[in-house]
Amino acid sequence: MGLSLTQRVEQWQAKLKECRGADRGRFRHRLRGLTKLTAAAQQQRLATLGPQILSSIAERERRHALLATPLAYPPQLPVSEQRERIKKTILEHQVVIIAGETGSGKTTQIPKMCLELGLGIEGTIGHTQPRRLAARSVASRLAHELDCELGERVGFKVRFTDQVSTSSQVKLMTDGILLAEIQQDRQLRQYDTLIIDEAHERSLNIDFILGYLKELLPKRPDLKVIITSATIDPERFSAHFNNAPIISVSGRTYPVELRYRPLVSEQGERDQLQGIIEAVAELTKEGPGDMLIFMNGEREIRDTADALNKLELRHTEVVPLFSRLSNSEQNRIFEPHSGRRIVLATNVAETSLTVPGIRYVIDPGTARISRYSYRTKVQRLPIEAISQASANQRMGRCGRVEAGICIRLYDEADFVSRPEFTDPEILRTNLASVILQMLALGLGNIEAFPFVEAPERKHISDGVRLLEELGAVTGAQTKLKLTALGRDLARLPVDPRLARMVLAARDFGCVTEVMVITAALSIQDPRERPQDKQQAAAQMHARFADKDSDFMAYINLWNYLKEQRKALSGNQFRKQCKKEFLNYLRVREWQDVYSQLRLVVR
Repeated sequence: MGLSLTQRVEQWQAKLKECRGADRGRFRHRLRGLTKLTAAAQQQRLATLGPQILSSIAERERRHALLATPLAYPPQLPVSEQRERIKKTILEHQVVIIAGETGSGKTTQIPKMCLELGLGIEGTIGHTQPRRLAARSVASRLAHELDCELGERVGFKVRFTDQVSTSSQVKLMTDGILLAEIQQDRQLRQYDTLIIDEAHERSLNIDFILGYLKELLPKRPDLKVIITSATIDPERFSAHFNNAPIISVSGRTYPVELRYRPLVSEQGERDQLQGIIEAVAELTKEGPGDMLIFMNGEREIRDTADALNKLELRHTEVVPLFSRLSNSEQNRIFEPHSGRRIVLATNVAETSLTVPGIRYVIDPGTARISRYSYRTKVQRLPIEAISQASANQRMGRCGRVEAGICIRLYDEADFVSRPEFTDPEILRTNLASVILQMLALGLGNIEAFPFVEAPERKHISDGVRLLEELGAVTGAQTKLKLTALGRDLARLPVDPRLARMVLAARDFGCVTEVMVITAALSIQDPRERPQDKQQAAAQMHARFADKDSDFMAYINLWNYLKEQRKALSGNQFRKQCKKEFLNYLRVREWQDVYSQLRLVVR
């Protein structure tokens, strides 16, 4: 006589302990739900559920069998030497902090150590990166080292691309993807390990993740968390996670000579492009070896690449590196080559990616850093001087393969006067934006959230008040809810008040014009008024003035720049901007912010 339906359900329940841990809770919940159904519906549901349970058991056995395959570690990477110590610490603690300089191998080798420990069997090893470019290239590198196709044992998921399969044990992703997953999977059950990479960057996303994990870990004692950071203040992360152990791994292996070549000196003033070209000429005389030049953004990279290509340097290839390049273009920097290569990169190459074979670095000393002004009450993305820690990270990119040289396009006194670390993003951001993002991500009450560094209460109240005025939230401060308008505002990459202007413009049929104005208000004014030439500058700028509106002046200037950009070459356009007292970098920044807005609003 066959088994009764109840006995069959009990049999399946007994089998759940052989499933992968990530699936167990879901299957248990679905089996319990069967009791509420009719006998016929139960039969039907079991016919679907049974094969899924068997598939999970088979997948767990398959992953277990992979443990027998020995993994190789490149002996030249400092992290390889500490492999046994790192593995022992991960086994004995729920949270481990690994501090290592860029190039120590922590990003690519720690997932392999986790696999050797049997992690990635019950769940997936989630591995977050601050940038899409890094997530994709680290996944490719790891797949190569594990001798598998990308999307099999190692996969990656970034916005618009999901190359993860049911057999993926390691999943590279941006930290934004992990945050979005929290909304569907509050306990992050699909993971048995999370590696939060580049935590020293302290972006809003990273701070959100670290705060959320602090709340989650007591409910998930089986979840391992590994936080990797450059050697920048790792004690702060340790304190956040109840004095978690810190393992330090060395990085750079060869000496680096530092040269200061300021753009402004007694000899006069050079623009950045001129400074870069002269530094390239100086380093070319030092012998063979690839160069890495740090830039503020995509447009600046393209312009510098054009200028360097025009020099027709012998046996030299100029390679751009930024996140919007196609996969094949990004992978070019990892391919073997003859002659010299000059890599032009945004600060993705500061810590996220190790560009192989770099002997020389040119550091203009600036980056685009999001910052909220409490005076003007606007969030901007100004190009500003990087911190000492960032400058040292950049210098550390050479001297990996042999003794290196780093040229800084600023002087030593400037370096010494800079802040030691970059402020965490939460301290540079309008809290209305932070609250908006937290509500959109379902992270709850900002006052109760365990931030690594909590913002001031007064600023939180100001942020809530602004969101109420904009109609973005409803409810009491501790129980805020997003309105439909609030959800739209959360998608736009500018200050909430400026975002509100863009949304209102849809009703008046002037979205393009308001996006131009909004982008202009998000950056520093591109119109320059030097002390010694104020009269001449005022005359030049008067052409764009409008008697009724300062905002229209932005539109007039935008249209003029658009015409000039079409008519002139890149070099001519840059010279024209200088002659007409327009800051070329800010003009490009204006165009960048406008493009980002257009992508979202479209």
